[in-house]
Amino acid sequence: MYRIIKVIGNNCVLVYGEENGRELILMGKGVGFGRRPGERVREWKQPDLKEYAMIARETSALQQVNSIEPVFIEAVAGIIDQAEKMLGKLDHGILLPMADHIALAVRRARENREFPNPFHQDIKALFEKEYLAAKEGAGLLERMTKIRLSEDEIGYITLHIHSGMSDENVADAMNLARLVQDAVHMIEEGMEKMLEKESLGYNRLLSHIRYMLARTRKGERVNLDMDDYARSHFPKTYAIAEQICGFLEQELNQPIAREEVGFLAIHIQRVGQSE
Repeated sequence: MYRIIKVIGNNCVLVYGEENGRELILMGKGVGFGRRPGERVREWKQPDLKEYAMIARETSALQQVNSIEPVFIEAVAGIIDQAEKMLGKLDHGILLPMADHIALAVRRARENREFPNPFHQDIKALFEKEYLAAKEGAGLLERMTKIRLSEDEIGYITLHIHSGMSDENVADAMNLARLVQDAVHMIEEGMEKMLEKESLGYNRLLSHIRYMLARTRKGERVNLDMDDYARSHFPKTYAIAEQICGFLEQELNQPIAREEVGFLAIHIQRVGQSE
């Protein structure tokens, strides 16, 4: 049994599930048509019905919904549906946070105000599939609102989609992008050259740093130790890798396994040779 909290639109309602004690947004053709707050509904017949569970926050789901125009809630539901076809199941709890962000992004676009994303290129490389889904989502949003979002904003949407398919929230993913960008700057300074951001080698380097950080956080180690080889064959890039790992250890407040330094040095050497 569901109790309707708010009719968001003809195709969208906020409800309270009396059996499980959860607040949900239900989306489906005509799901809100003719309904009223307080009304109890045993079940809906819509074959396209989708449920979006609300994440517990300081503000109630009703307060969150009231602060967002319905078109953005419906748009984000469409973006999630579209992304799931590309990426698989997402956590539907990202619905309102993403809708809130997109509502602000559209407002900025209407007012010709920019919100720069200093990590856009790194987000695009780190979360390539999520970025493609965000790009498709921006197209859907443009069709619904006639507003085209900037590439920087698409980067932020990418983080929301990524949080829906991982245990990282948006802040965690943003911090990851920052750490990777800092590491890249250290590589460029050490090698005294700029890396080609669109190259395959660059994307592989970023991917390696990303998974190195993930292994470190989980306490996992790589199976092959290339540390001595990298130290003797690539002393310059090994020194850069040592510097980066020392920096990351301070940022993470966790030790990085010695064999990671050698593997990172090899990746730096490869990207340096391919540039």
